[in-house]
Amino acid sequence: MGSFKRIAVVFGLSAMLAPMVQAEDWKVAKDEDGIKVSLGEVAGSEYKAYRGVTLIKAPLAKIKALQEDVVGACAWIHECKSQKLLKTEGDQSWTYTQFNTPWPVTPRDSILHVTTIEDADGSLTRKLEGVPKYLPEEKGFVRVSKVEGFWKLTPKDGGTEVTYQVHTEPGGSVPSMVANKFVVDAPFNTLKALKAKAEKP
Repeated sequence: MGSFKRIAVVFGLSAMLAPMVQAEDWKVAKDEDGIKVSLGEVAGSEYKAYRGVTLIKAPLAKIKALQEDVVGACAWIHECKSQKLLKTEGDQSWTYTQFNTPWPVTPRDSILHVTTIEDADGSLTRKLEGVPKYLPEEKGFVRVSKVEGFWKLTPKDGGTEVTYQVHTEPGGSVPSMVANKFVVDAPFNTLKALKAKAEKP
């Protein structure tokens, strides 16, 4: 990649990330097994944004490959019931996911537009944006109305630092107790399962 194009990509990424997950007052909610989960308030939303960070002792390329196996990734994404790739176009992809939810909450599904940016320093960022109208709604599921977030994979000595940050508007009615548990469990369990899979010889 030429230096001009590389600079354009880096600045383009900065502009792209700017409107994402404008959470404030981040507070650590869980710090176990080398995974730190923080929650932040989002203006105008009753749901908190979550951010999970961990160091995975595996090369970035291996984690990238695990993420790009969209069907297989369902095994390590928290409460994922099924997942499929809808479309790929260059550095962009569209995925459809169905989630399990605890009774009495109606199961959710979501459609994500994922944009992958390879940074000049060797790190990788995947921007996540919910596109709920991309497909008609499925019977028996409530479509997640808004998703904003990103994955960031950064090469570090001995492995890859992984950051997973998301704010979701789940759509429909979700009891606060369920919502508060989800924003901690989703990043923690997802990163814990991804870490176990990536570090497996």
